[in-house]
Amino acid sequence: MFAVVLVPHQTSTGDLVLPLVAAVAAVAVAAYASVRRRLRAATRTTPGGMLPTVVPLDELDRRARRLLVETDDCVRTSREELGRAAEAFGDAAVRECAEAVEFAAVELAQAFRLRQRFDDGEGQARGLLEEVVERCEAAGRRLDAQAPEFDRIRALERTAGEALERAEARLREVTARVPEADRTLAEMRARYALSACLPVAGHDDQAKDRLLFAATVLHRARQAMGDGATDDAVALLRAAEAATDQATVLVDGVGRLAADLTAAADRLPTALTDMEADFAEARGLLGTDTARAIAHAESAVARVREERNGEGPYDPVGALRRIEQVALGLDRALHRVARGSGAPGRLERAVLVARSTVGAAADHVTTHRGAVGWEARTRLAEAERRLRGAVNTAVPPVPAPADALADAREADAFAREARRLAERDVRTYGTPYGEGLWTGGAVFGGILLEARHGPGGHGGPASFGGPATRGRRDGGELFRTAPAESRPWLGNTDPAPRTDSATPPPGP
Repeated sequence: MFAVVLVPHQTSTGDLVLPLVAAVAAVAVAAYASVRRRLRAATRTTPGGMLPTVVPLDELDRRARRLLVETDDCVRTSREELGRAAEAFGDAAVRECAEAVEFAAVELAQAFRLRQRFDDGEGQARGLLEEVVERCEAAGRRLDAQAPEFDRIRALERTAGEALERAEARLREVTARVPEADRTLAEMRARYALSACLPVAGHDDQAKDRLLFAATVLHRARQAMGDGATDDAVALLRAAEAATDQATVLVDGVGRLAADLTAAADRLPTALTDMEADFAEARGLLGTDTARAIAHAESAVARVREERNGEGPYDPVGALRRIEQVALGLDRALHRVARGSGAPGRLERAVLVARSTVGAAADHVTTHRGAVGWEARTRLAEAERRLRGAVNTAVPPVPAPADALADAREADAFAREARRLAERDVRTYGTPYGEGLWTGGAVFGGILLEARHGPGGHGGPASFGGPATRGRRDGGELFRTAPAESRPWLGNTDPAPRTDSATPPPGP
């Protein structure tokens, strides 16, 4: 405790002391609040009102991992449903909800950045994990607080008929795009190497899986509306909307990759020419010490040229990636900052490769988020952050800054790692075709919350909101037993659900 004695007749001294006391008190209060906030994240209160105990680091780590996945799912679902509400009622009507989603997205992005730093061994481990927990919980609370207002605006229980008509129209629109996506995918497979097409492998079957699920539940929603079971109709409608959205992502991904491959093929001749100019420059500057490095680079570029000029299929995006790797090696051999004769074009090409890889990884995580864990999501978030850095730094025609090129390369590397980890998670998760065979794709996509919570979970679709509110539309038994109209697709004519290990329908 501090005691301040004021002398009444010394007016000038009192005038100086009072502001000083107030300032010290303000700093003390701020420091105390900060300590309490950090203490709450790192401690728990034991039964009986005992003093809080420090949470073990491994327990804090598990909590942070769980919250990253949970919060990421909340933000993704909230953003998707917000888009539908804005389409129906206008941006102005959902402004506050949009602000809540943006706040949550920013907090989540910071949490992922902190998690990446923890994984890289940067900073103080406990402090990083505590802040991850704090930011995820803040994001969830903001979305939970906004959920009632969102429900008031969208009012699905009152507007289910109109929403159902929009959902059916959207389903027809996306279904009509599937044949074109099939043709595009077939053309890519015929023209390019297998590695070029792998980012969208299975997109056609997965899109059809989501659309068939959507059609099935929309049909049942119509029946529920006719029976006066509005709550059931709304739960089915929400699941159909989410499934149609994911089908759209999958179909769009095919078209985007085709455009990326075409763009990469168009830029490849210039990339090869720029490398020849760099080789000529390097030969004029170097002695014999680095001649070996130049010879290795020339050999790698020659192989890319042979692949491009050959009759067989090749991978244009992969070729641009390899050329950038060669250019990076040449930079290091010359002990120089990246500044080759084609520097502006070099950055443009590196960003093209990164955008293609990041986009494909993001699509995969989005449409498989029921199975994808924290690690893949963290790497994807870092890839997206690095890509933003590369794009924001690039100011053509000024020569490409080294940090922009580095960001583009790292974005590509992190995205490829995110995709690898996501695929591993999906394989580990197994095949979600058990009691509810027809919901397998919806489980993989995280459309049904049962994908996360197991057999005792909500069993219904995810909705706008945070962890406490996103499962408010409990589907009950709606999604646990395959409806009769879906059984021809399942190859199951038995009245009881299948529990054998027969091959599931086409899906992820």
